[in-house]
Amino acid sequence: MCGRFTLRTPQQVLVNQFALETQSSLFPRYNIAPSQPIAVVRAAPEVAGGKRELVKLRWGLVPSWAKDPSVGNQMINARVETAVAKPAFRSAMRNRRCLIPADGFYEWKKIGKQKQPYFIHLPDDKPFAFAGLWERWSDQEGRPLETCTILTTDASPLLRPLHDRMPVIVEPGDYATWLDPTETDPASLRPLFASLTADQLVMAPVSTLVNSPANDDARCIAPSEGEKLLFD
Repeated sequence: MCGRFTLRTPQQVLVNQFALETQSSLFPRYNIAPSQPIAVVRAAPEVAGGKRELVKLRWGLVPSWAKDPSVGNQMINARVETAVAKPAFRSAMRNRRCLIPADGFYEWKKIGKQKQPYFIHLPDDKPFAFAGLWERWSDQEGRPLETCTILTTDASPLLRPLHDRMPVIVEPGDYATWLDPTETDPASLRPLFASLTADQLVMAPVSTLVNSPANDDARCIAPSEGEKLLFD
């Protein structure tokens, strides 16, 4: 699964990597948590020509037919293998795909009675993109709420000792295909789910400060003292 991640990359780097036409202001985040607004790259829904925009959507997808937006608290992740068939995700899987920029994410390993957080990232700390879905919901007064979810797949060998799932990471060469609103056949997207970047990831134990969403600074990714790597 994916329940916390980071985005510390300078905004101009993201503009270049994702070929953005429009953007929202960002500041460094070290402990992004569910229900918070997160940066999302999508094909601008009201603009022709496939232009990309960077917007902030609430993390936790709320289906358009939901009676209560609190359902999004249980929909921060969606299994890529079944998203096309699940009522909550199937419409978005065909028509509202997005990229969620990140430069690291966290997973926890139970060690005795404690849970040790690990920070997972690329060796050079470059940004990458989770495969995401977004949705628009409206309340009884017609006020819109836009939300999103992160797709997950089987964990890579590196991460399997921590969890059996991990986020789908889209390769830069596949961004255009993933965001293409005219591509509505999920079967044609399956080659993108191999998550090749997973083989390049590294991880290390970090401070338990990240356990609380209230902590959102560089201390969250600082290596923890006295903790051993799983594979030492």
